[in-house]
Amino acid sequence: MLLPFTAQTYTARRKQLIENVTSGLVLLQGNEEVGRNYKANIYEFRQDSTFLYYFGLDQPNLVGILDVDAGEAHLFGNDIGLDDIIWTGQQPSIKELGEKVGVKQTANLAAAAVLLKKAVQQGRSVHYLPPYRLRNAHKLETWLDVPLDMAKANASVALIRAVVAQRSIKGEAELVEMERAVNISGIIHTALMRSARPGIQEAKLAGIAKGTAVGMNGDLAYPPIVTVNGQTLHNHHHHNYLQSGQLVLVDAGAETTSRYAGDITRTFPVDGTFTTQQKEIYNIVLDAETSVIRMLKAGIAYRDMHILAAARIVEGLKGIGLMKGDTNEAVAAGAHALFFPHGLGHHIGLDVHDMEDLGEDFVGYDEHIRRSTQFGTAYLRLGKRLEEGYVLTVEPGIYFIPELIDRWNSEGKFTDFINYSALDAYRTFSGIRIEDDVLITETGSRVLGDPIPKTVAEIEALRQA
Repeated sequence: MLLPFTAQTYTARRKQLIENVTSGLVLLQGNEEVGRNYKANIYEFRQDSTFLYYFGLDQPNLVGILDVDAGEAHLFGNDIGLDDIIWTGQQPSIKELGEKVGVKQTANLAAAAVLLKKAVQQGRSVHYLPPYRLRNAHKLETWLDVPLDMAKANASVALIRAVVAQRSIKGEAELVEMERAVNISGIIHTALMRSARPGIQEAKLAGIAKGTAVGMNGDLAYPPIVTVNGQTLHNHHHHNYLQSGQLVLVDAGAETTSRYAGDITRTFPVDGTFTTQQKEIYNIVLDAETSVIRMLKAGIAYRDMHILAAARIVEGLKGIGLMKGDTNEAVAAGAHALFFPHGLGHHIGLDVHDMEDLGEDFVGYDEHIRRSTQFGTAYLRLGKRLEEGYVLTVEPGIYFIPELIDRWNSEGKFTDFINYSALDAYRTFSGIRIEDDVLITETGSRVLGDPIPKTVAEIEALRQA
């Protein structure tokens, strides 16, 4: 067990959370191990990220409780016996774990149930976060008498808002971990660019990505997208063989031992050299991404950056005859979403889509900026004004999705802005996305990590080296 931060860090985080919740108890559930097909054959364990943030202990079967009124933190878990030790080796006691993260009040799991049931009987508020695992929802039913089907609905909005406000601002120690994650991600992408060639299977590249992450003492933060069918936004199939003339879209990010994530996308040609058509589309996407990054700063609404990216894409597509008309009118109508049907980006941190288990709208929106209902823009996960310390992804793309093109064309949608007849030459193009992770700073923004080849010239030079 390697703790990325000091006991003082976790103590300070818990103290801040206690100050931001008015009264009662705060229940923070850790995760359990989950069997793949029988109990002893488990999926790789992943601790709950909010529990990690406040308690730092990356092992199963732990519960944290903060007594807001008393200003105390409690850690609960069961010490292992000899039957477990022969399989796992000696493990620290719950008391020893508590000492590592600055918690003096420790006890077994049964004591957590007693404390929570007593609080309910006394009429005290027990704040908890929405469960995303059924086992934790079952515990809420047992401990707090919360019906299983009401577990998410009855989660504490006050606690959700307090956690989101705190975790959204990344401290210096967190940024060190995130830089590590991004740099490992960059090594993965560079390795895949060098390895791609006609005849190789996508699965081979996906294996290189996984092996590189694990070999650098980490893992992948999410299932990688490694595909010649980039027009399918979340394509996790890896059965295709690369062919000459195709593009490879790779969306892959590493997770460090501290569980902080990177999230990088690059798109590159199988042959090592972009065709003229590929280069034109690629440079439009690159212009959209770099235009946004130049504008990023605290106080600006990320929804406005999404609109800026959409406008740059429309302008670029007009330049090659695929779109027409007034750019602003096209974006306002949503015509750009034929080519850019997803959001510009999201928070990133301990999760690749940071804190979204707490509710996307709590994380990405507020009382001032609400989610759009327009196709495409409705998928924007982060729309609110940015603050110093936010880390977010910037990931515009252009995709040629035959099914969507045919549907809109048959419905006569946006014919004032889209040249459908010109799209015939792009039906097998696939898609291009470019993505980086960006910190909002006091003076503007900074792309995290060492530079990863991104321009046409840089990618071609890497392939030819």
